[in-house]
Amino acid sequence: MGYESAKEQFADWGVHTEAAIDRLKDIPISVHCWQGDDVVGFENQTSSSGGGIQATGNHPGRARNPDELRADLEFAYSQIPGKHRLNLHAMYLDTEETPDRDEIEYRHFAPWVDWAKDQGIGLDFNPTFFAHAKADDNLTLSHPDEGIRDFWIEHGRRTRDIASKMGEELGSPSVNNIWVPDGYKDIPVDRMAARARLEASLDSMLLQAKDNMLDAVESKLFGIGVEACTVGSHEFYLGYAIRKGTLLCLDMGHFHPTENIADKLSAVSLSMPEILLHVSRPMRWDSDHVILLNDDILAMAHELVSADLLGRTHIGLDFFDATISRTAAWVIGTRNMQKALLQALLKPWETLRAAEDKLDFSARLALTEELKDLPYGAVWAEFCARNQVSIGAELIARLEAYQNSVADR
Repeated sequence: MGYESAKEQFADWGVHTEAAIDRLKDIPISVHCWQGDDVVGFENQTSSSGGGIQATGNHPGRARNPDELRADLEFAYSQIPGKHRLNLHAMYLDTEETPDRDEIEYRHFAPWVDWAKDQGIGLDFNPTFFAHAKADDNLTLSHPDEGIRDFWIEHGRRTRDIASKMGEELGSPSVNNIWVPDGYKDIPVDRMAARARLEASLDSMLLQAKDNMLDAVESKLFGIGVEACTVGSHEFYLGYAIRKGTLLCLDMGHFHPTENIADKLSAVSLSMPEILLHVSRPMRWDSDHVILLNDDILAMAHELVSADLLGRTHIGLDFFDATISRTAAWVIGTRNMQKALLQALLKPWETLRAAEDKLDFSARLALTEELKDLPYGAVWAEFCARNQVSIGAELIARLEAYQNSVADR
């Protein structure tokens, strides 16, 4: 009854809820593996994360091995409507061997591919340029030492090989996203040299074309320990992506807190065919809180729909909070991204554009505010029911029950 009433109310505005539901179920979100274990990974490494990456808290239930992480992910996916993807970092290999970063091969990740086939999901991948002795200076691809640069170039080449094979095996291109922590704590005297080294390293790493995978580059404003200069800034990677034909990753936590990341989507999309999003929630800095259904997320979703960018944008998540249930964080964050997309799909965009094109900003404002009162929750409940996932108190009970089952880890 609630959905039928909502369907009629949206129809009064020229919006078809069935079309929105059908579109939403086909939008995959790449869920990030590193929320499940606080960005620790499964290597034999002792270095700290570095690059400003820090998961705080000690909530019980952290996944300690690939099997526990996969079990947690399976539960999380079971509570998220639709079919999605997994974003895997290179530090999450599943093998009895102990290869260094410049020695990893596809076989070290084959169990993840087998699991993904069983789950019916795609995989995305990331080289791991942090949490390693050769990254302790917060310099990798831009390091003045050629030997260290060569080590990381080889690591990046191998991740591209692995991502290509993953895409081939799963029949879905794997996005291989490059983020490096490179920067300086205090003011450098030669930024140009560092950026020239980074560019040359990237060129070497990306030299050979690969099938079944997509290269992406990700910028950052700053991080702990690299407050004065980030070598791979937004401007650096924007120019690089346009010139070299890679995807540009826009991470919502990697800009100044007052910047509107949604505003960047239409601007950069005019210069590149595809975009990668890392959806996060910064709080004063790149703190990677679990995303809420707030104005920032709604603005991002609305821009994706209004600018017709859904088919050109790869949506991934990037947050990690060790103060709460890690599986609940996955479920809540992913569903909030879906809720935002649903609200965007339920807007009468043609009516809104018509008012704007006539410069009738009064009508645009009135429409925007009146639309906020429509029963989006009833459509979301229907979407969840069709996908056989819980909402409300039942969802909370399921999240609590699973957390209790892993609390003794």
